[in-house]
Order: sequence, then C-alpha cells, then structure tokens
Amino acid sequence: MTVKEYNRSVEEYADALYRFIRADLKDGERANDIVQDSYEKLWHHVAEIEFSVVKSWLFTTAYHAMIDIIRKEKRLIPLEPDIEREMIWEPQYSDLNEILHQALERLPEQQRTSVLLRDYEGYSYKEISEITGQTEASVKINIYRARIALKNYIGKIETVI
Repeated sequence: MTVKEYNRSVEEYADALYRFIRADLKDGERANDIVQDSYEKLWHHVAEIEFSVVKSWLFTTAYHAMIDIIRKEKRLIPLEPDIEREMIWEPQYSDLNEILHQALERLPEQQRTSVLLRDYEGYSYKEISEITGQTEASVKINIYRARIALKNYIGKIETVI
C-alpha cells in the first residue's frame, strides 16, 4: 500500500470505524484511542497490506482492541458501598518506601527476585528467566503472585499516602 492509499483509507474509513467502536463502548475518547491505535498498527504494516483488504483489516484490528478493553473491564469487580467505607482508613504512617520494603521482605525469594527484576530494573520476562534459571511461565506466575501479595499487604494506596 502506498502513502496515498493510506491517507485515502483514513479519509474513507476513519469515521465509520469510530462509529463502529463508539456504538459498543459508548465512550468517545476510548473509541478515538482505538481508531488511532488501529491506524498506527496499519502504518507499521503498510508495506504488507494491500489497499483492497485495508477496510476489513482495520475493522478487525479495532474490534480485537475493543474486545480486549471490554474483557479487562469485566475483570474489575466494583466494591459494594459498605465494603468501600470499611476500606477507607485515615493515614497514620506515610513512609511508602519503608512499607514497600516491608512488603517485599515478606515475599518468597523467587517472587521477590522476579518482581524486583521486572518492576524495578525493567527486565523482560525472557531476560528474567535467563537470569534466574526459571521458565518464562514460572517467572510470570511468580510476578503475578508477588503483585497480588504486595497489593494485599499494602492495600489501597490512599491509605498509605
């Protein structure tokens, strides 16, 4: 696809793509983000995609992005008002660094190492697996479990700050 054809696809399909996503999400800003991300992905693959299939490619890409957002939102469970009130706590201690270190000390060694390498040092899962000698799946599981444990220990950030 040429640059001219790319620009033509923006002119011809962007509004329809936006309306398609906005109809399901009912949020204009997120719909704009998805359309923009879809066109960005198209730009990265502009040499590989023919103009004749660009419309279906854009709609498929945007649809999958929308589904990902919907699935993510379904995993978030809203708290009941009574439980939210119980979780509100007046901050008494605000040394977040010390609280975080206490929480990290409670983690098993593999979880602590994995989460420190990932979140503090920025290593990829593959690099962490090479460093620790674990499989990538084990690294992902350890990081997930460590984050859950840290979240449970620290609680809501508003209570700490």
